[in-house]
Amino acid sequence: MFVNGPRPPDIYTLLAFVVAGVVAWLLVPLTERLAHRIGAIDYPRERSLHSVPTPKLGGVAMLAGAVLAILLFLPTAELSWWIIAGAVATAAVGVADDVFELPPGLKLLGQFVAASFAVFNHVAVVHFTFPFLGAVDLHQILIHHAPILGNVHLGELLTLIGLVGMMNVINLIDGVDGLAAGVCVISAVTLAIIALSLDRTGAAVLAALTGGAALGFLRHGFPPASSFMGDTGSNLLGYLLGVIAIEGALKTNAVVALFLPLLVLAVPILDTGFVVAKRIKYRRPIYEADRWHFHHRMANIGFSQRRTLAYLYGWATIMAALALALRFVPYSDDHGNFNLGWTAVLVVFGIAVIAASVYLVYVLEILKLRRARTRQYAEAPGETPSDAEIDAGVSRELETGSFAIVNPETGEFEALDDGP
Repeated sequence: MFVNGPRPPDIYTLLAFVVAGVVAWLLVPLTERLAHRIGAIDYPRERSLHSVPTPKLGGVAMLAGAVLAILLFLPTAELSWWIIAGAVATAAVGVADDVFELPPGLKLLGQFVAASFAVFNHVAVVHFTFPFLGAVDLHQILIHHAPILGNVHLGELLTLIGLVGMMNVINLIDGVDGLAAGVCVISAVTLAIIALSLDRTGAAVLAALTGGAALGFLRHGFPPASSFMGDTGSNLLGYLLGVIAIEGALKTNAVVALFLPLLVLAVPILDTGFVVAKRIKYRRPIYEADRWHFHHRMANIGFSQRRTLAYLYGWATIMAALALALRFVPYSDDHGNFNLGWTAVLVVFGIAVIAASVYLVYVLEILKLRRARTRQYAEAPGETPSDAEIDAGVSRELETGSFAIVNPETGEFEALDDGP
């Protein structure tokens, strides 16, 4: 296990990052050839933001880089073998989906099986510290005769659901060239720093190699991408980030440990939460693809892929900075006594995060779309609607996800079939 086994030297964190990155970078061209040979090609569709057929097995290169780095820098950790087994199984489910497009139910079952390799071999949240409430022990709660799994502890069941959820969270943001990989680099590096500070070097090495593998792929996946990571890569990154969050923070006694992974991974979590809420609201299947993701909405208001990446990378970085501030700013002695000056610094970080989030999620879309609509009406023949009518139309478009164009001949809106 990471905790009880020999402690890897801190330098292994950097070495694992480099090795995983170089291996993934070198192997992506080989996975592109393999994808063409077996038919794992992503052809442009109505909701796609790419325009040419693109191979989608880049995740296999990331798997190779990650596994090699684990074998080199975590060879004596008992837990490493189970993590590798889960990673290989997760990637295998992704490959099958990339090639054959598995039914959602079968894919979900495969994800649960893959995650179980780690969960039932000690990668589980059995206890955590909640601010002002103290330690919470989930291991004391046993669920008798749980479906399929038999008798499991509540912590194991919640961890299993969490790992599968994280696989799908990363999968859902993988809609713009380089978005999932870049956000995962930011998240993994941040989690590595946090894990090192908590003396969880094994988890820090795992986080570093995950970030390195994602960065190595990003060399080929940045727009215009020559390769996609596919479900192979997004499932793998989600699985590894989930394991890292558990081993690197959640299983410690740090007061803020419960919130650190949530902040680091806030951007993909918020994006998924927003999209799932929309699908539930409009009674659509949760697994059905649509154009309600943040990156789709930015594309709808005229952002290029690179500009979309810049905004979302920036947002992820700000959230990561707040997580690091919570970890390193000495605002409290962990016994309810707060330092006024350092607490004020932390409040400034929090205000910056809130301001950036509001700007990106609401103000940016409203203002950009309103400006575009006003310009379109001004250039089109016919009577220009009032400001109130334009504002109402913009709000309706953002609410429903159904964006419109202006007919150049009549000057009237014509709805695009992107929403209900």
